[in-house]
Amino acid sequence: MYQRLMEHLTTAVLLLDGELRLRWMNPAAEALLAISLSRLKGLPLPSLVDGGEEIGELLDKARDEFHPFTQREARLTLVTGEVLTVDYTVSPLSADELLLEVQPRDRLLRISREEALQTRQETIKVLARGLAHEVKNPLGGIRGAAQLLERDLDDPGLQEFTRIIIEEVDRLRDLVDSMLGPNRMIRHEPLNIHKVLERVRALLIVEQPGVWIERDYDPSLPDLAGDESQLIQAVLNVARNAVEAMTEADIASPRLTLRTRARRQFTLGAERHRLVCEVAIIDNGPGIPESLRETLFYPMVSGRAEGSGLGLSIAQSILHQHQGLIECDSEPGHTQFRLLIPLEKRHD
Repeated sequence: MYQRLMEHLTTAVLLLDGELRLRWMNPAAEALLAISLSRLKGLPLPSLVDGGEEIGELLDKARDEFHPFTQREARLTLVTGEVLTVDYTVSPLSADELLLEVQPRDRLLRISREEALQTRQETIKVLARGLAHEVKNPLGGIRGAAQLLERDLDDPGLQEFTRIIIEEVDRLRDLVDSMLGPNRMIRHEPLNIHKVLERVRALLIVEQPGVWIERDYDPSLPDLAGDESQLIQAVLNVARNAVEAMTEADIASPRLTLRTRARRQFTLGAERHRLVCEVAIIDNGPGIPESLRETLFYPMVSGRAEGSGLGLSIAQSILHQHQGLIECDSEPGHTQFRLLIPLEKRHD
């Protein structure tokens, strides 16, 4: 009877013997570990996960002291290579039986991280709009005064100075407009994400012929509803950033990978989506400095000497308009940006 109850729990439950070998686990545990009971039964649990030494020590302690223990936000690497963040509780049932309850934390941590990111992006957007208003008004006055002055000057040398003023004012105005991101409403039309990636790949090959660009596409991905030109801009901004970072770092064999996958039952913000398109842009460059990772998508923040710091901010803004977002993981030699876009039909 108790086994039938545990089979219907959403919490992963595993039953171990005194030697920490697996006796039984419920379907939720099979789903979490991505492997069936028949393949794991009789095997010692600590050997099944990378990082199992820590969980093995806690299991031994619970068994020997006959006392339950809980571990928060432990990181476990499964046999599939997937890394999970979990909370788990060990409860001794007898001298040769232990009950292990495992709760995945990745979804809650992702929701918290994404909500914080979206809040920061909204704050930045409000600040940028206020800055744009305060800057563009005096810029218009300066430009108008320079044009009037140019008309009254007969000396071509002096007119050259007024033209410089006008050109610099226009440059500053364009910079402020860029900080605000796309200035038109996006269109939601059916499009194939691989058409977007192929366009970006063609542009990058022309710009940086020395970078090897690999494709790893999932041909089963359905069309998504989006704005093709805006998504090309978002993907190009991220990919161009990666290519330029590798070029500046003088990587011996620079390599960029464009990969697509479908993610099922995936959470974006606080909303769970049945199907999400994941576009991964992976490079073997120097990685992103730790000091920049929290502010990576802020406007005017860049880790490159020649960078404007607007590309990633604009890309994130475009993804938000598609109800998606961009995530990033980075270490030296491997940086991955993931562009996540829901594949469900929109109901406007």
